[in-house]
Amino acid sequence: MNCDEFVELVTEFLDGALPEDDERRFIEHLAECSGCETYLDQFRQTIATTGELTPDGISTDARQQLLSAFRGFKRQ
Repeated sequence: MNCDEFVELVTEFLDGALPEDDERRFIEHLAECSGCETYLDQFRQTIATTGELTPDGISTDARQQLLSAFRGFKRQ
């Protein structure tokens, strides 16, 4: 698994919805890639801070802050 595939599967992983083989590959990649480990941690922190977000449930200001926070993410 590469970093692009990892990023595409984060939500499904956190929801416990990955097929067993994909979950195994996801975890193997996570163990070897500190950039993706950081990305997953940021994703978890965002969820913990904001809870469930819907397009109507977030202010324009909060949306811009979230977008800014993730713009700096660099994959390794």
